[in-house]
Amino acid sequence: MKALCWHGKKDIRFDTVPDPTIEHPRDAIIKVSSCAICGSDLHLYDGFMPGMMRGDIMGHEFMGEVVEVGAENKRLKVGDRVVVPFTIICGECDQCRRGNFSVCERSNRKKDLADKVFGHSTAGLFGYTHLTGGYAGGQAEYVRVPFADVAPVKVPSTLTDEQVLFLGDIFPTGWQAAAQCEIEPTDTVAIWGAGPVGQFAIRSAILMGARQVIAIDRLPERLSMAAAAGAITINFEEESVVERLNELTAGKGPEKCIDAVGLESHATRSLDAIYDRAKQATMMETDRPHVLREMMYVCRPAGILSVPGVYGGLLDKIPFGAAMNKGLTIRMGQTHVNRWTDDLLQRIEEGQIDPSFVVTHTAPLSSGPEMYKTFRDKHDGCVKVVLKPGHA
Repeated sequence: MKALCWHGKKDIRFDTVPDPTIEHPRDAIIKVSSCAICGSDLHLYDGFMPGMMRGDIMGHEFMGEVVEVGAENKRLKVGDRVVVPFTIICGECDQCRRGNFSVCERSNRKKDLADKVFGHSTAGLFGYTHLTGGYAGGQAEYVRVPFADVAPVKVPSTLTDEQVLFLGDIFPTGWQAAAQCEIEPTDTVAIWGAGPVGQFAIRSAILMGARQVIAIDRLPERLSMAAAAGAITINFEEESVVERLNELTAGKGPEKCIDAVGLESHATRSLDAIYDRAKQATMMETDRPHVLREMMYVCRPAGILSVPGVYGGLLDKIPFGAAMNKGLTIRMGQTHVNRWTDDLLQRIEEGQIDPSFVVTHTAPLSSGPEMYKTFRDKHDGCVKVVLKPGHA
């Protein structure tokens, strides 16, 4: 089959690789109908996440048709149309029973490696480094899905791929980011990053009843998309984020802050961002945490910081004293996708939200290497790329 494979920093190739096979009786093989490039894929593309090996298949946001099932998989049958969550879950361990699916205790097959790096292993993830299991990803014609009798979400034929594809990652990620904020009707929610996750966090915060939602970015197309949802927008290259947030909150700061950016923040005008780039270039720091610093500084005392943005390693100069003395609560983590999918699928079916709004570029899988660069450089107003295996 054909797949998009990682060969090093900024080197994604459209390769021929072996077809996946059933390796365990609970497995299934999925013929991919649509997959997407996620913002966190760019951390791999840019070489900032450890644990990648040449030839690894990329992608963790995909869906398609079941074409083969293992002997013990009684939930799926050939022909089922499914969205596959990016978190691989067993459904049986203590964490899965508590709904903490992104820290499943059994699905990371490289657990010993992850234990050494993180202290305790997280769940296995599709297409996302050997620290999370080294599983082949979904930017491919076919994918083997482990524990496929648990996580895949069956979706109706009445909805298009573009309406349901994002149930596998960015829609529940944006929703969880907002849910972690415990939004109240009087709240101002500030969201750093108006990329795909930020766009869903904006709409989730609005659906949850926030009084005021503020989107912070620098790209006109993304800010326009945020404004169309009802958010107030701040272009951080044109005005001070801190001053504008204080102005919009009568000097008190937002009650809830969401970091939908992660380790590659691009605040080129700030001294701390220049410091981070220098530290990163000399391998003295792995991540650029400008957004975390800004949130800790501007958030209202007793507020909540929610961090869906991916961080990979070590951060420097974090004002933890400010966060502690202001009594801030910090919630973070990979998304517990299956905790949210039933509710979100129902909201799509009822017309509360149509996730396809975020798609700006559709291309064949063979165009993947070029589309990675388009997404990286935000060419042509790119917000979300969907790739179609088997399409010319």
